[in-house]
Amino acid sequence: MSSVPPGAPPGGGQPPYTPYDPKTQWRIYREQQKAAWRAQRDAMKAQRYAAKAGYYGGAYVPHVPSVIGPIILIGIGVVALLVVTGHIAAGEFWTWYAHWWPLLLIGSGLALLGEWFLDMRSKTPVRRGGSFIGILVLLAIIGMSAAGWDHWWGPFRAQFGDQSDDFFNAFGRPERDNDQQVLTAQIQPNAAIEIQNPRGDISITSGDGSEISVNAHEVAFADSDQEAHKIFDSEAAHLTVSGGAVLVKSNSNTSGRLNLTIVVPKSAKVTVDAGHGDVTAAGLGNGLNLTAGHGDVHLSAIDGSVQAHFPNGRHDFSAHQVNGDLTADGDVNDLTLSEVKGKVTQSGEILGDVHIENTAGPIHLHTSVTDLQVANLIGDLTLNSDDLRVTEAKGQVRVTTHAKDVDLSEIYGDSTVEDRDGRISVEPAGNFAVDAKNSKGDVELTLPSTASALVSVHTHNGDIMSDFPMPTSDDENKSANFQIGGGQAKIQLTTENGDVRIKRGTGFPAAPPPPSTAENNGIVAPTAPSAPHLKTPKPLPPQPVTQ
Repeated sequence: MSSVPPGAPPGGGQPPYTPYDPKTQWRIYREQQKAAWRAQRDAMKAQRYAAKAGYYGGAYVPHVPSVIGPIILIGIGVVALLVVTGHIAAGEFWTWYAHWWPLLLIGSGLALLGEWFLDMRSKTPVRRGGSFIGILVLLAIIGMSAAGWDHWWGPFRAQFGDQSDDFFNAFGRPERDNDQQVLTAQIQPNAAIEIQNPRGDISITSGDGSEISVNAHEVAFADSDQEAHKIFDSEAAHLTVSGGAVLVKSNSNTSGRLNLTIVVPKSAKVTVDAGHGDVTAAGLGNGLNLTAGHGDVHLSAIDGSVQAHFPNGRHDFSAHQVNGDLTADGDVNDLTLSEVKGKVTQSGEILGDVHIENTAGPIHLHTSVTDLQVANLIGDLTLNSDDLRVTEAKGQVRVTTHAKDVDLSEIYGDSTVEDRDGRISVEPAGNFAVDAKNSKGDVELTLPSTASALVSVHTHNGDIMSDFPMPTSDDENKSANFQIGGGQAKIQLTTENGDVRIKRGTGFPAAPPPPSTAENNGIVAPTAPSAPHLKTPKPLPPQPVTQ
């Protein structure tokens, strides 16, 4: 048996000696692997350099950026500074740039040729970078826009609404205008008038007698008077009378617009087909049927029904003092209505805010998110992406929505609300039925102190609180069924994830009488209808909103 312990150095050396350490061996192995990987990486780099040297004649050619890009950026900065500080007028600069922008391409090309000659005479060949090409392309596009190139910019600009004309023409040709000779004709009292204007605003008012008057203001974006006159001729308005049918038409031009001011007999039936432009109508006595392509619509003092069609969306639509039904279909931005004596029906997306007040007929708003029905709106209604509020309504109110806080206050009728990811608050103005369902969010009900109701309440994850006496339950699925007073109205409150609160309020006075439905034949048409002054809705207490 050997007397040398395991791990001792050869030759019979005596301790101390280094025992076997697995961690040390692992570090040594890892360093060896790293060294092998670095050697492999260096070999691959050497191969790439050799390939490049062979491609460029035996020498590696370095990458050298061109000086054109920095020069262009410095030039843009200098011009921008001079414009901002007022040393150069912005309009004069764009006029100059519209004519001379091709010099930028010529100068860049000459600079590239100069760099090429220098590189050819250099002992060490270099490669020039081309990152400035994108800047040149952008400046060329801006130059073509500023020059108003008909074959490129005209059709492109025509796709945008008239609200953006000032912006686009800031880069374009000079604006020239002309007043066309006024067109007049005697027509039948109840004539059907059709107005077609593909590009430009339309303003319609009513007048006494049986005459139609058309005043056309022509606008052209042209570099010369001769070119402008050609645009004026192509977009001129035409008035055609055939018995009881009257046609006001413009063919329009993508390099111009035609603004029409039309006076019609009060008893005429008017139809409007507008392309790019706003529509304003006031004082019409036999209704209105309109289609708006790109532009806002403002109506005031209209006797008879109104049909509005918005095929392209993103319009502001306002109507004030309409003595008849109002129907709107298609997407709108902001919707403002007041003093509508008939039924209000809207179908389509509402991308902005809704303000409605004082309507005699029922209201039905339908979007992909919200379906709202109000029998009679005495007060006001507001709707946006976060909130839906109805204050002072008479008759039944039905709401189906999601991701909105719903507040119904002073409701003289039954209320039905279905919501999720929002808060529901209902305050009936008497002993009326309430059915509120919320899948995620609180439900709050405010009853008068003299309330008489049969109440059924349920929540899965939440608490039930009441200012009126009620039985309690400690179960996870909390439910309560109880009676308040004589049990006249039926109330059902349900939420899956949220609290239910029944509050004792002060109540409201008796329901006011509905607004008069008599036609106001003594209305004097304003020259430019304005939006109604809406009442400020009652503020809600601060609540968390779930988006």
